[in-house]
Amino acid sequence: MATQEFSRSLPMMLYRSLDAVMPRFRVIFNEFGLTEQQWRVLRVLWEHDDIAFGELSDITLIAAPSLVGVIDRLSSQGLVARRRSDTDRRNVFVGATVKGRELHRRVRPKVDASYSELRASFGIGEWRQLIQALERIAALEPRAGGRPTVNQ
Repeated sequence: MATQEFSRSLPMMLYRSLDAVMPRFRVIFNEFGLTEQQWRVLRVLWEHDDIAFGELSDITLIAAPSLVGVIDRLSSQGLVARRRSDTDRRNVFVGATVKGRELHRRVRPKVDASYSELRASFGIGEWRQLIQALERIAALEPRAGGRPTVNQ
């Protein structure tokens, strides 16, 4: 298959899509004094009681060294707490505090409204197809050298 025109290449289309979607969410994050990385961490913690640091790094796609700083800032705000494993002190678990869970109750309606607005731009079947296609892309195995197996 021939290389795509630059503006129609998958990476550029994904970047443009992200640029179209994220501003509506950034407004919400800013309203609550959160960065995008802090939001990603909290979003995961609101779905789990406690989660291992390494797993949190994998799920949020935030490298462990960067995640340390994100957790430090969220901890200083009283939104998350760390806990060392009772069986292996090298393992650290992170969880949302009561204050962090309260934040979820305040933020969630605004985020849900933004998602509803986005979904309204698509038919139900189109939305499902979009999500399924993105899941398939995300599941592709990287080739040697860390490049994905899709045409760039």
